[in-house]
Amino acid sequence: MELIYQGKTKDVYRINSEEVQLRFKDDLTGKDGVFDPGANEIGLTIEGMGRINLAVTDFFLNMLEAADIKTHKIKTDLDQGTMNVMNCQPFGQGLEIIQRKYAVGSFIRRYGLYATEMMPLDNYVEITLKDDQRQDPLITKEALIALGILTEEQYEFLISQTKKITNLIAEYLAQQDLQLIDIKLEYGTNGSGEVVLIDEISAGNMRVYKNGNKLEPEELSQLILN
Repeated sequence: MELIYQGKTKDVYRINSEEVQLRFKDDLTGKDGVFDPGANEIGLTIEGMGRINLAVTDFFLNMLEAADIKTHKIKTDLDQGTMNVMNCQPFGQGLEIIQRKYAVGSFIRRYGLYATEMMPLDNYVEITLKDDQRQDPLITKEALIALGILTEEQYEFLISQTKKITNLIAEYLAQQDLQLIDIKLEYGTNGSGEVVLIDEISAGNMRVYKNGNKLEPEELSQLILN
């Protein structure tokens, strides 16, 4: 298979024009060995974490599909650490849609003049460009439309779909006495032009607390899968 993209936590291989394979890595985003789902670089590596992230992703994508939410998943091979997915087209060169239920991390770094740690945010959703060179800048609805990255209809769908997905995941985690703080999702269009959820949903792209303490990816994954 042809390697077509090397990401921070996954590599992507072409199977054919309609299907690609994601190969999950053991790397996690963060800085100086500290995990941070909002970071823009690899901060640590945990042996076996790729397969664990794949298992969590497979679990959540199955859960969402059962709730009639369309995803890019075709099939998963947990032993090989791979997931075959539809070859979807991202919006622009990629967007990250982030739902923040509480103020932490980069939200505090940006808005600390007004925001306090763990301040409720009433399911606030923001969008950033996938642009390492410019540190994944925030982008407004107006700019997305002006630049031709999204239509107004697509924008409204991404916001509403993100809230729906986040609520489903938050409800599941709450049943395990876990508190979802924020989560990062990605979308693209499939061959039929439908907007579907793409990429992964794992401990690597969400922040979750238990009894007021942030869970590290390994511990969170075990709690989700057990």
